[in-house]
Amino acid sequence: MTKSGWIFMSTERQDRYVSAFQRMIRIDTVSDANNGSDPENFAKFRELMWELFPHIKDACEVRDFDGSVLMEWKGSDESIAPVLFMNHYDVVPASGEWKYPPFSGEIAEGKIWGRGTLDDKSGVFAMMQAAEELAAEGFRPERTIYFEMACNEETHGKGAGDISAWLRERGIRPEMVFDEGGDILYEPIGGAKGTFAMIGVGEKSIVNMKFTARSEGGHSSTPGKDTPVARLAGFITYVERHHIFDVQLAPATVEMLRRFAPYMGMAGKVMENAGRLKKPLGALLPMFGPTANALVTTTIAFTMTGGGEAPNVIPREAWVLGDMRCSHHQGMADSMKEITKAARKFGLETEITEQGLESGITDYNGRAFRLVEEAVAATLPFVDACAPFIMTGCSDSRFFSSLCDQCIRFLPFLISGEQMDSIHGVNECLDTDTLVPAVDYYRYMLTHV
Repeated sequence: MTKSGWIFMSTERQDRYVSAFQRMIRIDTVSDANNGSDPENFAKFRELMWELFPHIKDACEVRDFDGSVLMEWKGSDESIAPVLFMNHYDVVPASGEWKYPPFSGEIAEGKIWGRGTLDDKSGVFAMMQAAEELAAEGFRPERTIYFEMACNEETHGKGAGDISAWLRERGIRPEMVFDEGGDILYEPIGGAKGTFAMIGVGEKSIVNMKFTARSEGGHSSTPGKDTPVARLAGFITYVERHHIFDVQLAPATVEMLRRFAPYMGMAGKVMENAGRLKKPLGALLPMFGPTANALVTTTIAFTMTGGGEAPNVIPREAWVLGDMRCSHHQGMADSMKEITKAARKFGLETEITEQGLESGITDYNGRAFRLVEEAVAATLPFVDACAPFIMTGCSDSRFFSSLCDQCIRFLPFLISGEQMDSIHGVNECLDTDTLVPAVDYYRYMLTHV
């Protein structure tokens, strides 16, 4: 298989990795806030890890946080601040029609199929396999390395929160944190004809809000104006048609566009001057679709609705839930003010149902980002460039941003657009020939931090 001019060949090492990774995929570690999880399966997964990675387990002090794991690999120089490597082993439910069963680990079409192949057991495998090999070879890090593997990242991240609190209580502040996040993509935005390691340097904060319309009710045969459902519909339409949130290009987004520029032909002339063209680009990018729009502004998606008692009754109450992802430049507080102001135009009540953490943005000129660039260059030579970006989704690293100002979110796997869409969807899969380079990436990282 050829990928951007680089050829991966099947090897004994690859076959061995694939066989071990299949076993991880076959254990159903669904983390489901609505229907609960099976603790026995999570226990089986941890048992499998200790079977697959015995040397690194013996080299570390292992702590259990209700199924989430923190491993401490003591370094030879305790005066150096530690680093933290993270991935999670829980997965989202696997509903829908799949080409291959979602917990089969089926090998077909040059891929491993199953829930968690991309999000995020692949990261767990590559990280732990690299550490296992180094421990078996007698390697000891100079600085202490922590490994964190949460069992509930997909359901609000209690494990990562507990582990972060445990470190804080003991005054342990990692110098660098490396978590899942961006992947390696070809043409991540239209016209960028290259293969890029998309390195997350921050993530938008999440606020879920409930918007409620009330009335005295009544019979549907004699409806008045501005009924609850009509007011909700007007509010949703208003928000989707008007730019109520500030638009701004963050420095990390400017740098991302600058790094895309050499691969964008004539359009690259504009992108390489993104720093001087922030205002026009800020207005232009939303026209390129929802992904580009999410780079420059707070967004809100209306995801759940409810209310009403019967088909012939005007509801006394109707509501809609909005999932808001807040930009760093506007922040949660100001974003909530803007959406609340819009809701008042339609006589709606607002309620915060869930409020996440705000995290900082890592300097793409800092040591952590540069280390990832070095590792990519050394082990993933088919990558044309590394580009910083701000994630629109969230990761467990947000719990550690108060302890560390260098949190990187990246997985060293080359995936297609179709594979990207399969994350949290159907037919999630990973190319078998990406495992060896990913383990090599983590080996580099572990020996150079």
